Amino acid sequence: MAWTKEMPANPVVAVAGATGAVGQEFLRVLHDVDFPAAEVRALASARSAGKTVPFEGCGQVPAGELTVQEMTPEAFEGVDIALFSAGAGVSKAMREAVTAAGAVMIDNSSAFRMDEDVPLVVPEVNPQDVAWHSGVIANPNCSTIQMVVALKPLYDLSPIKRVVVSTYQAASGAGAPAMAELFDQTRDYLNGTPDEELTIEAFAHRIAFNTIPHIDVFMDDGSTKEEWKMVVETKKIMNDPAIEVAATCVRVPVLRCHGESINVEFADEVTVEAARAALEVAPGVVVMDDTENKVYPMPGLLAGTDGTFVGRLRKDPTVPHGIAFWDVADQIRKGAALNAVQIAQLLLP
Repeated sequence: MAWTKEMPANPVVAVAGATGAVGQEFLRVLHDVDFPAAEVRALASARSAGKTVPFEGCGQVPAGELTVQEMTPEAFEGVDIALFSAGAGVSKAMREAVTAAGAVMIDNSSAFRMDEDVPLVVPEVNPQDVAWHSGVIANPNCSTIQMVVALKPLYDLSPIKRVVVSTYQAASGAGAPAMAELFDQTRDYLNGTPDEELTIEAFAHRIAFNTIPHIDVFMDDGSTKEEWKMVVETKKIMNDPAIEVAATCVRVPVLRCHGESINVEFADEVTVEAARAALEVAPGVVVMDDTENKVYPMPGLLAGTDGTFVGRLRKDPTVPHGIAFWDVADQIRKGAALNAVQIAQLLLP
């Protein structure tokens, strides 16, 4: 059943998980887009209640400090939009309280992404899907988001038959402790600490000066859950179950921004020139593709940006109608907080 409650022009916004990396980014993005909020509530676990988090202000909310409230069912009373990044378990536990309060949950976890009654939305790709939400809208996986933003303008040229993608995913995709582990391991490794004495907690292996082809758990078919997410989420977002996706997801020793090597096979001929022209005018896409001058997207230089950056655009001669390219985006911004706030903007009257 589609949602019928009317969204006010100045909604009350709750940020659930406000003390986490994505929660903090939610607050920055609300400010950056000047979201027309009447109130912003910072919610987190009981142990964070009473702390303050900085907020630069947006809409009718002045800059200052927000006092963190404990996330309880009662905390959502009077809320219109709840931005969630507190983990799948918390999202599932709070769903009924949020929707019963009349709020729309925009959830950054994997809890509801593949539920038939929950739209999975990337505003540059399928904004129309917010129309059939029933109180919950899911934010896709970060690696899926940046890929489909680039695929959509290409799909509009010709249906896509197959995508082969290898990801180069930043440590921060595993959270703030993972970023700290990369810092600490790099320092300790350079100081001569042997591998067996390095602290390894956030990842399965040492991340400093290493790459780990293992993100999330392994599944029965030998793929990881992260790779599975890219397959099924792409089909749902693009509304085309016939698209074949083969993904290999790799953690790399980069602090922020995921890179992706993407090969696309189309049903019909698509020239590099046509692909470039489509990408250059596509919403959310920034083409950085001047190899003569060594210009191409690089994660180390794009942290904090909002775009999906595309470069190394070229023909893939191994299939009849193929294009290959390189894709970089800040997975905390576009891959999480910005995408969620853009969904919230779609809900505004």
